[in-house]
Amino acid sequence: MTTSLVLPCYNPAPNWERNVGESYASLCAKISEQAELIIVVDGDEGNVSKESLAYLNQKISALTIIRYVKNRGKGYALRQGIKIAKGDLIIYTDIDFPYTIESICNIHKGLTDDQYDVGIGVKNEVYYAKVPAIRKFISSFLRALIRIFLSMPITDTQCGLKGFKKEIAPIFLNTTIDRYLFDLEFVRMCFKAKTCRVKAIPVQLNENVTFRKMNYRILFPEMVNFIKLLFR
Repeated sequence: MTTSLVLPCYNPAPNWERNVGESYASLCAKISEQAELIIVVDGDEGNVSKESLAYLNQKISALTIIRYVKNRGKGYALRQGIKIAKGDLIIYTDIDFPYTIESICNIHKGLTDDQYDVGIGVKNEVYYAKVPAIRKFISSFLRALIRIFLSMPITDTQCGLKGFKKEIAPIFLNTTIDRYLFDLEFVRMCFKAKTCRVKAIPVQLNENVTFRKMNYRILFPEMVNFIKLLFR
């Protein structure tokens, strides 16, 4: 089986390209495969320079870069990447690789061994011990809403690490939310399809991960999106 790794990229940290190069090489060594790497530059802001992209192009032969000027959101960016992914398995995570390579490999192995069709990364208590209090509150509040109103077997839908077989890609491409809650929309659609085998896979944070300041202006639009999901 072949693998596509899709990374949305918006205003990454300095030297992000070196972290991507090293993490990608480590992943490929672990899965014994040169995975297709798709980076979607979601808006021309921050540290995405011609030099950083040239560095990655030189290091990684199986690289495709999608770039557009206006920031559209992580959900939108991932749809652009997944749309062109050629791999039998598709995995997406964040540009800073916040989760360990072992966590990515665990999802990859489960898909390769046909244990499930969709692997949903779920965070443990170590994660919540490291995040700022407000992010922990928002996450807990959303999980409570999912448990009460959507009755889904998995309430931790927002982890930035997921993988699925290529035949699941049309479900992801049918999502409509561009920002925070696209993950919830995707997971819910998988459960509603009733033909997908979905499994929660515990993941671990990297020790050196840092959390961005959250843009709280998205909270109201995302609550509107949550209400819309209730009636779909």
